Amino acid sequence: MSGGGCSVRAIWILTPHDTVAFSRRFAVVEKRWRVAWEAEGTGKGAEMPLPEDYAVTAAFANRRRREGTARGSGIRTSVSSVGSDSWVDDPIIRHIISLQINKEEGSGFMLWPVVLQKRGGYYVLVLPLVDPQSFRAFESLLKRPDCGSSPKENGNLSSILLNLPCITGAFMVANVIGDIITGDVAEPEVIVSSAPSVGGLLDSLTGSIGISARPKHIAAPTAAPVASVSSPIGAAQSDSLKGGIRPFDKDLLRNFIIGALPFGTPQDLNYGNVTSVRTSGFSADPLPTDQKQPAWKPYLYKGRQRTLFSSLETINAALYDRDDVPDFLSVSGQVTCRAELEGLPDVSLPLTGLKAARVEVLSFHHCVQASEPSGDKQSLIFQPPIGNFVLMHYQAPCNNDPPVKGFYQLSMVSENEGAFLFKLRLMEAYKSPFLMEFCTVTMPFPRRRVASYDGNPSVGTVSMTEHSIEWRIVSSGRGLSGRSIEATFSGTVRFHSKTTQRVNSSFQSVSTMAYTEDSDCEQDNTKNSSNLDDYLMEKMNKDLPAVDLEEPLSWHAYNYAKVSFKIAGGTLSGLIIDPRSVTIYPSVKAPVEYSMQVSSGDYILWNTLGKCPSAALPKEL
Repeated sequence: MSGGGCSVRAIWILTPHDTVAFSRRFAVVEKRWRVAWEAEGTGKGAEMPLPEDYAVTAAFANRRRREGTARGSGIRTSVSSVGSDSWVDDPIIRHIISLQINKEEGSGFMLWPVVLQKRGGYYVLVLPLVDPQSFRAFESLLKRPDCGSSPKENGNLSSILLNLPCITGAFMVANVIGDIITGDVAEPEVIVSSAPSVGGLLDSLTGSIGISARPKHIAAPTAAPVASVSSPIGAAQSDSLKGGIRPFDKDLLRNFIIGALPFGTPQDLNYGNVTSVRTSGFSADPLPTDQKQPAWKPYLYKGRQRTLFSSLETINAALYDRDDVPDFLSVSGQVTCRAELEGLPDVSLPLTGLKAARVEVLSFHHCVQASEPSGDKQSLIFQPPIGNFVLMHYQAPCNNDPPVKGFYQLSMVSENEGAFLFKLRLMEAYKSPFLMEFCTVTMPFPRRRVASYDGNPSVGTVSMTEHSIEWRIVSSGRGLSGRSIEATFSGTVRFHSKTTQRVNSSFQSVSTMAYTEDSDCEQDNTKNSSNLDDYLMEKMNKDLPAVDLEEPLSWHAYNYAKVSFKIAGGTLSGLIIDPRSVTIYPSVKAPVEYSMQVSSGDYILWNTLGKCPSAALPKEL
């Protein structure tokens, strides 16, 4: 059974108030669970049936009180008890939990493995089907006297989960259910240039004055009718908040589960495919006898043929401007695709420059057949699905200079006044067709109210909010291409006195923390020393100045400025696609368009006059 894919016994969606918002059980899979235990010569499977909803909520609430938070710490402490998840002493147990179900008569039993995800304030629980051997192996971990685990150890939790592919499937099910709950079911982004590139001198001249061709977003194709997801979800979420969480469309979720998990076995978890098949059925177009229609392409496209590729990268950076701390830059990217091709053609795409780009992580869509890397090249062959999809994900270092570099300084000259200085260089060594569409620098002050500021930047405009100062260096519509600029901004910032804002700030901090995505929204005030989160928060509040807990980078406040920008026309990793090398079989006249875009993620300028966190890297031998 461990090698037989994924089947789901049950799904529960719980609220932070210990109630069930949605549940679904699969009787066919539950019968397989009982048969598997009977084949072992025991009827234990019948003694561990799927519990009622009230029993699941009670077990989840008891686990949260026992472990300290909904996820728990995953670490054995002095107050951990035999049989609890923290007794296993493995952080994985924070995401793959067990629930102890109490019976009204007789002893209780355990539900395992329960995959846990938190989305939109809800807890999504997915219980996949596992074999009795793996179940008993986990039971033994709950009673082992020693703690800790080694990767070389056969009986640890990782080795048990490695033999259970259903765990991966359960995470995929939980993830797509979370997307439906939050309304995040839109297709991946594909962009193309709004005007074709002429090349040569004309591109250089137009780029230098900021009128290079700008990318535009491509809407979802209309060839494959897809049920609207914005209307039902949006209508449900427009209602007033109920206890801090937004209601979701249960009928929409129920219909998706019927199509995506028939009889509890996931078949196709693509939301667009499932809704298309439900509304219009499978394609009636005849196929050649030697071809099979893949599950990810329920419709055959009809219309003007073309293929679109987009490289979308996100750069994260920590710039210190210090001799003792090196700067850090990392690029994560994805190649999205939309192939508007008739029939079931094969698309061949060679990847080149892998060594030059120093790609560290590379993964592909399940429709892709990837060859083994040979030197600096790798070939991809795929039958593309309908609509926009992510062809591959990758991660690589930044192989260019930082698009924005320089330094930021802030010094508090008094309790309510600070002097700051920026000296930045934008797009140095970047030539056309690179185009910076906008660039903004924000100085956040999460626990101080800004009263006023003085100073004029050398370029751009400045605006002020209650808790930040925003410097817009490059405005939308006035792009920067083919040249670099130096931008400086010095001045002072004044804050309201702390006595006038203390009550306001405390209330705001509590209210904003009530239902954050990563918090556990505890409903009880039980003081449990195993609650590491409370212990750490108490220690930080005691030893460090008070700042907004939602801004972990703001301990010893006002230490950084954040840069936001978007660049079109190139990649920072150096990994690109040559549209002329893309081939389609059978051969058709279908133009191939390719666009590139870079966006800033956490792009941080640390205050060179203040404290900042950094990681010490091991020295190379």
